Amino acid sequence: MIVTGATAAVPSRPPVPTWLVTGARAGLREAAIAAHLPKEGASAIILEGLSDGNSALSLDPTDGPVPYDTVPQVLRIAPGCLHCSGNLILRVTLNRVLRRPPARLYISLASAEHLEQLRSWLSEAPYGDLLKLQDDIAA
Repeated sequence: MIVTGATAAVPSRPPVPTWLVTGARAGLREAAIAAHLPKEGASAIILEGLSDGNSALSLDPTDGPVPYDTVPQVLRIAPGCLHCSGNLILRVTLNRVLRRPPARLYISLASAEHLEQLRSWLSEAPYGDLLKLQDDIAA
């Protein structure tokens, strides 16, 4: 049977649970994320700015082999307000992450100054259907 004029239904995928993590120091934000990460399932972490040094998100080689699907994908982006000057960088990074959506997503912000505007931006199209914003994590 041939159907003309019909479009194939695109299966929708559930939105990715997403947390915004704020705090003045990168190390504290990374530690808060590390404490929140589950043992199973792939996570993606977008970190604003440079690390303070030893990252709590680094894998310890003495722990032995880690299953590939449990290793978090950690992406660093240049420091700057992700709502204002970093909007394009965040958009490109989010688009890359969401091509193969993780089980959960964390976005680390150096400043909570425009947190509500960023939450609003992430709630609008196209991200509003792709992300499910959770309660913020304060480090």
